[in-house]
Amino acid sequence: MAKRTRQMRLGAFLFDYGHHYAAWRHPESTTSKAIDLEFYRQSAQVAEQGKFDMLFLADSGSLPSIADLESNVSFIYPEAVTLLGALASVTGKIGLAGTASTTFNEPYSLARRFATLDHLSNGRAGWNVVTSTKESEARNFNADHLPEHRQRYERASEFLEVVKGLWDCWQDDAVVMEREQGRYADPDRVHRLNHTGSHFRVDGPLNMPRSPQGRPVIIEAGTSPAGQQLAAKTADVVFTACDNKEEAITFYQQLKSQLPVHGRHADEIKVMPGLMAFIGATEEEALEKERQFNELVQPTVGASYLSKLLNYDLSNHPIDGPLPDIPKQGSTSRAVMIIERAQQSKMTIRELGMHYSVARGHLTITGTPEQVASVMEEWFTSGACDGFNIMQPLLPQGLEDFVHQVVPLLQEKGLFRSEYTGSTLREHLGLTRPTGRQT
Repeated sequence: MAKRTRQMRLGAFLFDYGHHYAAWRHPESTTSKAIDLEFYRQSAQVAEQGKFDMLFLADSGSLPSIADLESNVSFIYPEAVTLLGALASVTGKIGLAGTASTTFNEPYSLARRFATLDHLSNGRAGWNVVTSTKESEARNFNADHLPEHRQRYERASEFLEVVKGLWDCWQDDAVVMEREQGRYADPDRVHRLNHTGSHFRVDGPLNMPRSPQGRPVIIEAGTSPAGQQLAAKTADVVFTACDNKEEAITFYQQLKSQLPVHGRHADEIKVMPGLMAFIGATEEEALEKERQFNELVQPTVGASYLSKLLNYDLSNHPIDGPLPDIPKQGSTSRAVMIIERAQQSKMTIRELGMHYSVARGHLTITGTPEQVASVMEEWFTSGACDGFNIMQPLLPQGLEDFVHQVVPLLQEKGLFRSEYTGSTLREHLGLTRPTGRQT
């Protein structure tokens, strides 16, 4: 088949054991360590063999419940940038994207971390920008409560402005390296930021030259109205959670329609919903695989995880009763999605807990490799997305299945690359390198 002009973008979302809530209990789970570099190395190299655009790591700044650790590993995260630095040394092409919050970080130190990763990886770094959503996180960072939703996004917007400004303080040609003259850099090409705003005062510049990509790739969720507005202005990639194609098309159109307001065009932002695939040689085999995974989820554990997603304690409510009235105002976009699904479907807390502990509201496909590839093609060609963030139930085996069984079908359809044609994450994603300061 002739090569298509528009091709899918694929990310590999890595998480210890796998993305299914009970992956750690699965008899085929290959690691007993909470944080295992060999596990991440294997997963990263499998994704690179599949020519994925990037690896993606989530992160969190708290352990919401010590009691839940008895049966729940979803709170355990390695610090993302540290792990990505390690993975930079065992991969050569694939992008390296990690999460860091604007609520409990400072722009200067975060700008340095991701610029360093971009230098060490020769231009493969990406920052997943989030605002913190858990009260338990606030209490780890000298605060009694989270700032309210609007304030978090106002801080995030200014935070991004400062970080991008710091990444641009050095012009691309500032380092001259004139050894005979003893002249390392041209001071006229290095600039102070001199930022004074509502939340930050930062002089700059960074104490390192501009990184290979100019700026690491910016990734955001962008589901809520405030999130969409910020993403339309600042994001290069948007990760979404949506399991309904028509709703995904609506979101895609709404987000991209906001870009011209910021002087941007549709190709400057890539929308990549999460996707979990249970793959079998037959549809029956895939369904049986899914059933075996789901039987490992204890109902009370699913309900506890639902509490975490909602930031609302459900322990005093009947597990076979309806979701209580939870105000949408001040809730995260994920919580609002759960509340609305509960209202529409009349699902019980038990049923909701099971549903969201499997794929956390992301698209789930259960079937043969051909069926998985067909659904992906349908979403992509109908304008629901620009690609997917792959979240396999068990890692690295599930990612190996996807790479060896689904990716070749996408390649045969002309939907996905057979080889890398660039070396940086921006080049993989078809994004231009920011120009930066000229004077």
